[in-house]
Amino acid sequence: MPLSNETRARLMRVSTATLCTALFKRGLRNQFIQNVRPVQAQPQPMVGEAFTLRYIPAREDLNPISVFLDHAHPQRAAVESCPPGAVLVIDSRKDARAASAGGILVSRLMKRGVAGVVTDGGFRDSPEIAHMAIPAYHSRPSAPTNLTLHQAIDMNVPIACGDVAVFPGDVVVGDAEGVVVLPAHMAEELSMEAIEMTAFEDFVSERVMAGQSILGLYPPTDERNKTAFEAWRIENKR
Repeated sequence: MPLSNETRARLMRVSTATLCTALFKRGLRNQFIQNVRPVQAQPQPMVGEAFTLRYIPAREDLNPISVFLDHAHPQRAAVESCPPGAVLVIDSRKDARAASAGGILVSRLMKRGVAGVVTDGGFRDSPEIAHMAIPAYHSRPSAPTNLTLHQAIDMNVPIACGDVAVFPGDVVVGDAEGVVVLPAHMAEELSMEAIEMTAFEDFVSERVMAGQSILGLYPPTDERNKTAFEAWRIENKR
């Protein structure tokens, strides 16, 4: 099922932490991409369906700089094919010694309306990317061209990114903490549950900051806290 505007809007309002808890309730423990962080200091929320690019170790006789002359080169083709509103997710084998992409390619993704870009490797030109209006996530900055170590081999196939399996069409959500991958068929129900969880956590945070103990509140084993939460929801239109 394609990602609906309603589901996208809900996911823009919840955290990756809340989504990880909702996934854990369903038995999914390994959906948060490891060792990947936002390039931007304060990234805008990122939500979109995964469009993938896979690298393998470069073989020198097949990976000279002249490969970029080919319009069908998988890296170039992925940048021009990733749909608006999608997130380009790159399998760089958790190797940031060479860049997965740089400022020009990320700029092109931004101009095409792509919702974000994620790699378990690194970006070159990261200081410039940090000022772009497209969420970008990587392991660390990396100046060398991808060709020195990575060979783009195919796109929009199942990949691994930061030890997480990512299938084309999965829903990718990013915030200031990192990136979580939602199975496409679960995205709608996860978004609705996360909205409910977020409302409750906001209520709890207010109570804790006012000096209340977490015992009986988080989780709400005391019925008085359940009643107080319902009144809070009405008052705050949540």
